[in-house]
Amino acid sequence: MIIYETEAGRATITINDPERRNPLSTTVMQELCDATRSALADDAVRAIVFTGAGEKAFSAGGDLSGGFVDDALGRHGERGVFADLFRLMFRGGKPTVARVNGHALAGGFGLAVACDVTVCVDDAMLGVSEIKVGLWPMMISAVLLRAMPRKAVLELMMTGRTIDAFEAHRLGAVSRVVGRGELDAVVDEVVGSIIASSASSLMIGRDALFGIGDRDLDSALDRLQGGLTEIALTEDAAEGVEAFVSKRAPEWTGR
Repeated sequence: MIIYETEAGRATITINDPERRNPLSTTVMQELCDATRSALADDAVRAIVFTGAGEKAFSAGGDLSGGFVDDALGRHGERGVFADLFRLMFRGGKPTVARVNGHALAGGFGLAVACDVTVCVDDAMLGVSEIKVGLWPMMISAVLLRAMPRKAVLELMMTGRTIDAFEAHRLGAVSRVVGRGELDAVVDEVVGSIIASSASSLMIGRDALFGIGDRDLDSALDRLQGGLTEIALTEDAAEGVEAFVSKRAPEWTGR
């Protein structure tokens, strides 16, 4: 159910079940993890793009037709695969981009928001609808609370209300809202900018940003000061400064 493609520094991971709106079964989530690991292990890959097949949905969320509530305790371990995917995305050191080609609901919404940059078509609807079937968006709560205001997240979770792409943008869940005809061009622009940057600076800076999320001000500043020194020690930092002074384009090595 997953298509994995690489080209010109970019890995694209596509959930490929458009007739069912690209649901996230346990199998699909495991395949997402496997594909993400492949992208992280490939030195030629500089950015990872997540998307859904077709034009209707990025992903409608968990696959409830697959015995989701059967053997609740026995299947506890396999339900953690979604958490494993988020850990890979956050800790892997490579930027992630969501190409939100349609509706993103429940776990699909969480996956879209978990990406570093989320580019969304203007006619998509987004939200967490789990409460309507007696469930709760447990795993993605950790993601949504790091991107959106707490009260907004809680209201969406308690009511199951869906929002349009523009409200999602105002709440911080979406980076950019574009017309359907602009989607690929904007994603290409974002990915191109990432690939044109220093891989080492991106990794160190991204890790530092994620590393201060739950810290108090003083410890956050200490972490960032250490990150700045870490970047200053890289070959790319020396090259970037020299290129700037010499008024030429830098030649990154990723070291």
